[in-house]
Amino acid sequence: MKILASTLIATLLAGSASAAEMTVQNDSLTSFGNATIQVGFVTGEKGASWLTSPCDGNIVAVQIFWLSVTGGTGQLLGDSIDIYRSGTFPSPGALVQQINGPVLTDGVINEYRFLDDNNTIPLIVPVTNNETFVVAYTFGEDPPSSGPSLAVDSDGIVANRNAIYAQLSPGNFFWFSSENLGVSGDWVIRAVVDCQAGSGNADVSASISTSPALYTPGAAISHTLTISNAGPANAPSVIVVDAFPGAYTGTTWSCAASGGATCTSGGSGNISAVVNLPTSSHVTYTVNATVAPGTTGVISNSVTAVVNAPASDPDTDNNSATANVAPESDRIFASSFEPDP
Repeated sequence: MKILASTLIATLLAGSASAAEMTVQNDSLTSFGNATIQVGFVTGEKGASWLTSPCDGNIVAVQIFWLSVTGGTGQLLGDSIDIYRSGTFPSPGALVQQINGPVLTDGVINEYRFLDDNNTIPLIVPVTNNETFVVAYTFGEDPPSSGPSLAVDSDGIVANRNAIYAQLSPGNFFWFSSENLGVSGDWVIRAVVDCQAGSGNADVSASISTSPALYTPGAAISHTLTISNAGPANAPSVIVVDAFPGAYTGTTWSCAASGGATCTSGGSGNISAVVNLPTSSHVTYTVNATVAPGTTGVISNSVTAVVNAPASDPDTDNNSATANVAPESDRIFASSFEPDP
């Protein structure tokens, strides 16, 4: 990528967060401050801020300053806003949440509190005090020379807090420190952390069912895994783990959420995923596999739900469930046939 800059006065900023919320930022931009537009990006590249949580709580909003020279180009549909755990700078760690297709308005700090267009699935990412996390914006198209694009402040750049996911050659992207690519300020990419989203008890439970009830070697088998939260507190960070038996081949799974819960839609192989479970919500995993030919004996498959901060689960007896499936050849028939006398 090649960084092209244009400096102007920024006058429109986002509104303040509630008393329970704190805005986390590296930039020093204020109303009527100088902002520099960075327009040298290409499609698929990202600008990212490394931010630090001031408390135990939840990330409940992210903010992106989107700016052109005129400040009046209207709205644009972006690619995504990604939230990562920290890794080793400049490369982030695991992706924990993604806002797809954000609508960006030129000339303002855009704030996003939901994952969907209908504003029904809230953004909730648990963080701990002094935890570093990463918020990145992905470009869906090349910004024109006059913007709109991401912007930075004008009073210098904080070391190891600003990164760019840049394309060095077609299809080859790598993470770099922003200052190494000529950016002289901090990205105006921020997060809002709810510091009063304190801990609470959440009764999370797991259940499992199997079809068919008895397996046949070489044939299909499926499980339905349900992870529920009976409350009273929300459980925004529950890790669901299912390490499938070695006798399973070609294992795939999908997840459906209900009651405001969120989960990764699907995958293959073992399940190790973070789900968000508000009170009275649940997620349902549908697992499909094939039992390897030659399999004998009882097959055991277990699913476990681990509740992370800020919630806690005082009763973990119902957090795991196991299905023990015997082979069809073990079926004992109650009826018998005898020849007529």
